Amino acid sequence: MKIHLLLLCCSMACHCIGQQSFPSNTDESKVQSYTLPDVLKMPNGKQVSSGKEWEKIQRPYIYHLYEEYQFGRFPATETAIRFRVLEVNQNAFDGVATRKQVRIYLHPTDTTVYTDVLMYIPNKIKTPPVFLGLNFSGNHIIATDKNIILSNKWVFARAKGAINNRATEASRGTDTASWQVRTILEKGFALATAYYGDFEPDTVTGYKTGIRTTMKDVLNIQPNEWTAMGAWAWGLHKIVDYLEKDKSIDAHKIALLGHSRLGKAALWAAASDQRIALIISNESGEGGAAISRRWYGETVQIINAKFPHWFAASYKRYGDSVNALPVDGHMLLSLMAPRPLYVASAEEDTWSDPKGEFLSAYEAGKVYALLGKKGIGANVMPGLHQPVGKTVRYHIRSGKHAVTAYDWTQYLEFAARWFKF
Repeated sequence: MKIHLLLLCCSMACHCIGQQSFPSNTDESKVQSYTLPDVLKMPNGKQVSSGKEWEKIQRPYIYHLYEEYQFGRFPATETAIRFRVLEVNQNAFDGVATRKQVRIYLHPTDTTVYTDVLMYIPNKIKTPPVFLGLNFSGNHIIATDKNIILSNKWVFARAKGAINNRATEASRGTDTASWQVRTILEKGFALATAYYGDFEPDTVTGYKTGIRTTMKDVLNIQPNEWTAMGAWAWGLHKIVDYLEKDKSIDAHKIALLGHSRLGKAALWAAASDQRIALIISNESGEGGAAISRRWYGETVQIINAKFPHWFAASYKRYGDSVNALPVDGHMLLSLMAPRPLYVASAEEDTWSDPKGEFLSAYEAGKVYALLGKKGIGANVMPGLHQPVGKTVRYHIRSGKHAVTAYDWTQYLEFAARWFKF
């Protein structure tokens, strides 16, 4: 499908996708009033009054709404973890870390269905906490290390160094800025990453070769019952299965980071797997941390037209009636509670609606408060580079849509504080 996107330099733009045009807005004065669904209103109309009611009644109810209206059903069938350690080298980063590459077989018999996990583990720390995150173009992009296995899977043609939708040697180390591996290691954390395309290529037809097809009989779920977002989230779930068996890290201290579309997938993964101890949403925007009801930046209408494979068919019904959508971003963030949650935005990333991300994080604090945790507190948007909040934390930085060294500094400090590390 060819996508033609017309960007107009004004507060209101018309985004053309195929033959359709959809209005978008980046003028705060044009944001119309809206009413958010009450995250604490139970199906019987009563308000949640205790942590027990939240855990037993309201949380499962909201989670099911997300399965029905946005992400599709999360596979309920568990599969046994099978893996093979491909390499261990204790002299990575000039002896600072051990590099480990592990192949996780997703299918019980078909060895062509797998994901390769790259890990860097600091040598001087016994069983360190671990940052986990999917990457966009293959493990080889996060460092210039020539011993990282070069992905042989489909990648976007626009990926740096790619030829005919395949990575080349020129692809190595093309996204080191997003990962800050040496800094992570110096702070005493391990890092684990895998390529999201291992689970499903990010295209409309990607499900045909991805796990939604190859695993449909094993997982007892048909491709149309879930989504690409669900496939990537389930992939993270299986990596957590592996991390629980890896004695070189502390699997009770897993911090999951996701950026952009992978921030949406990370939130759904953490909602579905409470073994994930800390969650970071970096500019996840529409369908992630942002409030859909705010007419600002990307909209439900635009995202479904441009990326129809990301979300459930039922989500598409609300493009023209977003105020009727049974869920919104604050409800997704509430599913992280009571675990530490960090939401971050960038000033120039208007497409992700920074204010909508902030307000969503603020609203999720109502659930955290019910569970005895402190959220952001005031509903006033902070200034640039002024992080706010306790168990729920937020910052907006200068710059564009990216993961930067500044972001990593905040995330590492946040994780160290909560992991008492």
